[in-house]
Amino acid sequence: MNPLRTIRARRNHSNVLGFTLLEMMVVITIILILLSLATGRYQQSVVRAKEASLKQDLAVMRKAIDQYTLDKLAAPQSLDDLVSAGYLREVPTDPITLKKDWLVDYETEVLFSPEQTSTGVSNVHSASDKVSPFEGTAYNSW
Repeated sequence: MNPLRTIRARRNHSNVLGFTLLEMMVVITIILILLSLATGRYQQSVVRAKEASLKQDLAVMRKAIDQYTLDKLAAPQSLDDLVSAGYLREVPTDPITLKKDWLVDYETEVLFSPEQTSTGVSNVHSASDKVSPFEGTAYNSW
């Protein structure tokens, strides 16, 4: 048996069993590109979910303020009044600031109905001054 043939046979056989460094680098690069795209989309979906939660919380609290004012013929003096009267189970946490630090608007002149006896909280906003990347407006203006 020729030793040169044996060396060539082993070399050809070993090339068939493994991957080259270049092939491994290409695969790793493709995986990293796909991971970076997935991470960006995940972060966008988290922000969209927080914004949707903020809009829902604002709508619920505004409706509770209106119902309280119409039922009691007086506006609530704080968001805690809505909780103690049973219009809200609890004051929700602001999904943007992760605190219960809502900004409330107090109306001193406008009444919802002629029977209303006193003014108070008329609207609620997020305390965050961050700007929505999707709508281009500050969260505290919603």
